Amino acid sequence: MKFLSTLFLGLALSLSALSQTKIIHCGSLIDVEKGVTLKKQTITVVGNKITDVKSGFTKASADVELIDLSEYTVMPGFMDMHVHIEHENTPSVYYDRVTDNPGDIAYDAAVFGQRTLDAGFTTVRDLGGTGINVALKNAVKEGKLWGPRILTSRKSIAITGGHADPTNGYREDLMHFPGSHEGVADGVDACIQAVRHQVKLGADVIKITATAGVLSLAKNSSAPQFNQDEMNAIMATAADLGVTVAAHAHGAEGMKRAILAGITSIEHGTYMTEEVMALMVKNGTYLVPTITAGKAVADSAKIDGFYPDIVRPKALEIGPLIQNSFGRAYKYGVKIAFGTDAGVFPHGKNGLEFQYMVEAGMPPMESIRSATKYAAEMVRIYDEVGSIEKGKTADIIAVKGDPIKDITILQSIPFVMANGRIFKQQ
Repeated sequence: MKFLSTLFLGLALSLSALSQTKIIHCGSLIDVEKGVTLKKQTITVVGNKITDVKSGFTKASADVELIDLSEYTVMPGFMDMHVHIEHENTPSVYYDRVTDNPGDIAYDAAVFGQRTLDAGFTTVRDLGGTGINVALKNAVKEGKLWGPRILTSRKSIAITGGHADPTNGYREDLMHFPGSHEGVADGVDACIQAVRHQVKLGADVIKITATAGVLSLAKNSSAPQFNQDEMNAIMATAADLGVTVAAHAHGAEGMKRAILAGITSIEHGTYMTEEVMALMVKNGTYLVPTITAGKAVADSAKIDGFYPDIVRPKALEIGPLIQNSFGRAYKYGVKIAFGTDAGVFPHGKNGLEFQYMVEAGMPPMESIRSATKYAAEMVRIYDEVGSIEKGKTADIIAVKGDPIKDITILQSIPFVMANGRIFKQQ
């Protein structure tokens, strides 16, 4: 009850303060548009919008709230382009999906959303859940809960028996052969219907499983899972409806089919070849790497009983490869948008991805831009968020120290403003 009282009090206070003008004095400000760090800047926020950014420290009048971040490095709120906000992996996760009620999932999702925002991630792209992710998105938007802005795919679309077929591993009398309304589609017509159905129910983006996967209860981890005609139908339908499409993909053939169809992003990209990278560069396809998830599943697979026997060897094989694949893709010139697959590992640990990207050869500034400017461009909301500029929504975070010199400080964020409201100030 104490937690709920504190939460509602915080919401009430933040709502009452929303109309006030705030002036933020920034010791350093990362300009992600230009990729430079500016010294001694002042940001003016009115309501939930940035109304000005000026050099120097502007004096605050008596009716203006001054936020002193003169000893901090300030930057736009981060954006994680691959999370699963409804769940978190534990040894019981395969049983939880048949024992948890919608209310259980909803309460968990609310907590995971708060952890994500606490870590400085003010926008996420949720790539697969039960549909509760749509309700959480709306609750955050309406100010009922603290959490990041959510762009959700609702339910991932898969082939029968493929990665994201929700009945994999069930006994036969429980399988009931799910159809397009449950995100399982075989053939062009079913693929068209599946896309339309997810958008009808609130999806902002479509997520497909272009190849087999690691954590599904199936032996293969990388075989292609939609033929070219099915891929083309998915992309054409998504384009008609004005939504982007993300493709879970480990194997090269599935990636090629998705890229040729016009996919927006490849998620994971474990076994990408030079041919795949060349196609991605030619078509402007983004890679969302999820290095943290790769490391996490490999570590969990070493624990007896954490994963079912059919999953364990896949996790041990694929997990350690993702960081290297990302490094090769970045050096080749593939566009990168930040994404972690949080939920495969604990929510709130999203900032680890910056460290792993830098270890693989990406400069610190570029890793920050991948989680701000590039991510926002990929999902077509850079006119709203992704940088600190006049007219944009006030999603602002700050850290003590210089992340360009020490990227690991992004794993703990002491100041978070989301949509003009201060969520965290230490």
